[in-house]
Amino acid sequence: QVQLVESGGGLVQAGGSLKLSCAASGRTFSSIGMGWFRQAPGKERDFVAAINWSGGRTYYADSVKGRFTISRDNAKSTLYLQMNSLKPEDTAVYYCATRRSIDGGYAIGADEYIYWGQGTQVTVSS
Repeated sequence: QVQLVESGGGLVQAGGSLKLSCAASGRTFSSIGMGWFRQAPGKERDFVAAINWSGGRTYYADSVKGRFTISRDNAKSTLYLQMNSLKPEDTAVYYCATRRSIDGGYAIGADEYIYWGQGTQVTVSS
């Protein structure tokens, strides 16, 4: 089993930056794919970014491509999401998650993920 704890959220003005962290506990962090999702009030949880086990492969939602960067430090069992050029529409609760499969690859569907953090609020003011 894996436990995930997100941090780094907060209030920022449009155009600003934030870096989210996701600290993982459990033996399998370094061998599984990870992802970031977000959920705005009244909306479904949406895919943001995903990364394979080594960090060598990443994938982004079109809405964040070129502005957000997902990365991981397996030695620290930590996943990151660097968010630049933030927009008001990026306002949401951000969640990290671990893939259900142990193949080490990444995925974009929420049903591909099994363990989720509690979420961290990101609010972007205009």
